[in-house]
Amino acid sequence: MDGIKRFFKDNFTFLLLLVLIIIVKFFVVSPIRVNGDSMNPTLEDRDIMILDEISYRFSEIKRFDIVVVRKNGEYLIKRVIGLPGDVIRYEDNTLYIDDKEVEEKFDHEETKDFEIKVPEGKYFIMGDNRVNSVDSRMIGPVSKKEILGKTNLVLYPFNKFGKVEKK
Repeated sequence: MDGIKRFFKDNFTFLLLLVLIIIVKFFVVSPIRVNGDSMNPTLEDRDIMILDEISYRFSEIKRFDIVVVRKNGEYLIKRVIGLPGDVIRYEDNTLYIDDKEVEEKFDHEETKDFEIKVPEGKYFIMGDNRVNSVDSRMIGPVSKKEILGKTNLVLYPFNKFGKVEKK
């Protein structure tokens, strides 16, 4: 019995650190890889990012946040365009929310005209590469429980390390 006590006493700091890393990994942040070109030019295929899984427990989802959504067993990285109750309209590649023109501060491909009212409790998400993105235009608005968290920190490739800058 003394051997077990001594082991824990000698390795307490290491074991505590290991437990904290496991807690952080499973409940706070985790790595996620961009899969595909739907967020070009903001994010590129195979970029590795940090998924913040805890922020939305304490704050609201904001327009233009980059989020990770789990839909039909797949992970999608997209940008929040519409909040619950919004009327989203694209006309001549211009975004309108509730009939007010909104300047988007990031580059994106041409967006075909459409209009949708976002249901209560749902969010309208789109990829920045609008011509090559499976998003709410196809899969419909997503619920908060489908949004795993937000991401805006690139870990790899190292030349892109840091926060995703808003354009």
